[in-house]
Amino acid sequence: MSTYKPPLIITDEMTVLVSEISEEVGRISVLQEGHITPHLRRKNRLRTIHSSLAIENNTLTIDQVTAIIDGKRVLGNPNEIREVRNAYDAYELMLELDPLSVDDLLKAHGLMMAGLIPENGIFRTSGVGVFNGQKVIHMAPPAEFVPGQIHDLIAWYSESRLHPLIKSSVFHYEFEFIHPFADGNGRMGRMWHTMLLGKWKELFFWLPVEELIQSRQKDYYEAFNQADSVGESSCFVSLMLEIIRDSLKEMSVAGSVTDQVSDQDTDQVDDSIKRLLAAIGEETLAASEIMKRLGLSHRPTFRKNYLDPALEANLIERTIPDKPNSSKQRYRRIRH
Repeated sequence: MSTYKPPLIITDEMTVLVSEISEEVGRISVLQEGHITPHLRRKNRLRTIHSSLAIENNTLTIDQVTAIIDGKRVLGNPNEIREVRNAYDAYELMLELDPLSVDDLLKAHGLMMAGLIPENGIFRTSGVGVFNGQKVIHMAPPAEFVPGQIHDLIAWYSESRLHPLIKSSVFHYEFEFIHPFADGNGRMGRMWHTMLLGKWKELFFWLPVEELIQSRQKDYYEAFNQADSVGESSCFVSLMLEIIRDSLKEMSVAGSVTDQVSDQDTDQVDDSIKRLLAAIGEETLAASEIMKRLGLSHRPTFRKNYLDPALEANLIERTIPDKPNSSKQRYRRIRH
């Protein structure tokens, strides 16, 4: 029996978020009848890989990532191209890997970091820190403790009676705190979080949580730092639960959008429209409010890539249609 017990304060906010996530999981399961199409699985997998690598400063676009996986030639940094191929190989094995196996963790890291660092597929052999410029913001435990700490963390997860949504988020934080590898800890921590959730509910294998992590990257790192400073991970867990809930809501919207278009148009439903509809939800909002929710500040880009396409697709409507430029203009989703 494991004696390892990560420090955690269960908050009311966590309880509410777990309930909201469970409702979204049920809604998606009903809407999609437990089946996620191969097209959607592949598309979400590519979004996951692109976003997780972008967090690590990979500059390739989603179109370039897609082209690389399709075997097309892409001009770009060879290491960044290698990162994409490696990540795809690792994620393709997710259904076969056991997230509670240390050997499988090392195997996945070997795939993820092959040809990128000498110490791929093994725990780090030296000290490592996380830096913000020249400032050390986290000093990981000494290398000799890493194997034991990872074994203890996995044993704790296996035995813990906490809800999988909570304990997988705790695992994510503790994994990054241990920083078990010389490099690739961020992408491995996010992948392993997905695998743990996927073992609970299969749809999480295909949910691009990393995309919303990327959109809230500053919050993501601040939550890590705050958890380090207070000595327990509730702030990080709450953030991850928020991100998971929002990812599910976006996935639910994507499913409803797909139902509103013909089969031949399915591939043409733009991700930006799905994000816009997820941001609006059931509310009636001004353009500025929608932009804030999307994290956008450039109004022409918002209109060109988000607002106008959704209006043209007849998925949203103006509250004052005869005065499109009115200062009191609001937008809401159209229910078909």
